[in-house]
Amino acid sequence: MKEISFEDFYKLCQTGCSTIIDVREVAVFHQVHIESAQNLPLNSLADTYEVLDKNQTYYIICKSGIRSAQGCQFLVEKGYDVVNVASGMDAFE
Repeated sequence: MKEISFEDFYKLCQTGCSTIIDVREVAVFHQVHIESAQNLPLNSLADTYEVLDKNQTYYIICKSGIRSAQGCQFLVEKGYDVVNVASGMDAFE
Protein backbone atom coordinates (compact mmCIF):
# COMPACT_ATOMS: atom_id res chain seq x y z
CA MET A 1 0.00 0.00 0.00
CA LYS A 2 1.26 3.47 -0.83
CA GLU A 3 1.69 5.81 2.11
CA ILE A 4 2.65 9.45 2.59
CA SER A 5 3.74 11.24 5.74
CA PHE A 6 1.40 13.93 6.98
CA GLU A 7 4.15 16.52 6.46
CA ASP A 8 4.56 15.59 2.77
CA PHE A 9 0.79 15.38 2.37
CA TYR A 10 0.42 18.87 3.86
CA LYS A 11 3.00 20.27 1.42
CA LEU A 12 1.20 18.58 -1.46
CA CYS A 13 -2.11 20.11 -0.36
CA GLN A 14 -0.59 23.59 -0.46
CA THR A 15 -0.52 23.24 -4.25
CA GLY A 16 -4.16 22.17 -4.47
CA CYS A 17 -4.81 18.56 -3.47
CA SER A 18 -8.50 18.02 -4.22
CA THR A 19 -8.79 14.25 -3.99
CA ILE A 20 -8.88 13.70 -0.22
CA ILE A 21 -11.20 11.11 1.31
CA ASP A 22 -11.75 11.32 5.08
CA VAL A 23 -13.04 7.99 6.41
CA ARG A 24 -13.91 9.18 9.93
CA GLU A 25 -17.52 9.24 11.12
CA VAL A 26 -19.65 12.21 10.02
CA ALA A 27 -19.87 13.86 13.47
CA VAL A 28 -16.10 13.70 13.98
CA PHE A 29 -15.47 14.93 10.43
CA HIS A 30 -17.63 18.00 11.07
CA GLN A 31 -15.64 18.89 14.20
CA VAL A 32 -12.42 19.41 12.24
CA HIS A 33 -11.42 18.43 8.72
CA ILE A 34 -9.37 19.47 5.75
CA GLU A 35 -11.47 21.90 3.74
CA SER A 36 -11.34 20.05 0.41
CA ALA A 37 -11.86 16.57 1.92
CA GLN A 38 -14.85 14.44 1.01
CA ASN A 39 -16.31 12.44 3.90
CA LEU A 40 -16.92 8.75 3.14
CA PRO A 41 -17.02 6.99 6.54
CA LEU A 42 -15.25 3.65 6.63
CA ASN A 43 -18.33 1.84 7.96
CA SER A 44 -20.30 2.80 4.83
CA LEU A 45 -17.45 2.82 2.29
CA ALA A 46 -18.64 -0.45 0.75
CA ASP A 47 -21.91 1.31 -0.14
CA THR A 48 -20.43 4.62 -1.33
CA TYR A 49 -17.07 3.94 -3.00
CA GLU A 50 -18.54 3.80 -6.50
CA VAL A 51 -18.92 7.60 -6.51
CA LEU A 52 -15.11 7.73 -6.84
CA ASP A 53 -13.30 8.03 -10.18
CA LYS A 54 -10.87 5.21 -10.93
CA ASN A 55 -8.77 7.66 -12.98
CA GLN A 56 -7.93 9.73 -9.89
CA THR A 57 -5.43 9.21 -7.09
CA TYR A 58 -7.09 9.56 -3.69
CA TYR A 59 -5.43 10.46 -0.40
CA ILE A 60 -7.20 8.59 2.39
CA ILE A 61 -7.12 10.07 5.89
CA CYS A 62 -8.63 9.30 9.30
CA LYS A 63 -7.71 10.18 12.88
CA SER A 64 -4.51 8.16 13.25
CA GLY A 65 -3.92 6.26 10.01
CA ILE A 66 -5.41 2.91 11.02
CA ARG A 67 -8.90 3.21 9.51
CA SER A 68 -7.50 4.99 6.47
CA ALA A 69 -5.18 2.00 5.91
CA GLN A 70 -8.23 -0.28 6.06
CA GLY A 71 -10.05 1.99 3.61
CA CYS A 72 -7.04 1.98 1.31
CA GLN A 73 -6.89 -1.81 1.35
CA PHE A 74 -10.58 -2.02 0.44
CA LEU A 75 -10.27 0.54 -2.36
CA VAL A 76 -7.13 -1.05 -3.82
CA GLU A 77 -9.05 -4.34 -4.03
CA LYS A 78 -11.74 -2.48 -5.99
CA GLY A 79 -9.15 -1.11 -8.43
CA TYR A 80 -8.60 2.43 -7.10
CA ASP A 81 -5.30 4.29 -6.82
CA VAL A 82 -5.04 5.38 -3.19
CA VAL A 83 -2.43 6.69 -0.77
CA ASN A 84 -2.71 6.33 2.99
CA VAL A 85 -1.96 9.50 4.99
CA ALA A 86 0.19 8.27 7.89
CA SER A 87 -0.61 9.70 11.34
CA GLY A 88 -3.89 11.12 10.01
CA MET A 89 -5.65 14.09 11.55
CA ASP A 90 -3.73 13.57 14.81
CA ALA A 91 -0.77 15.18 13.03
CA PHE A 92 -3.00 18.02 11.75
CA GLU A 93 -4.49 18.92 15.11
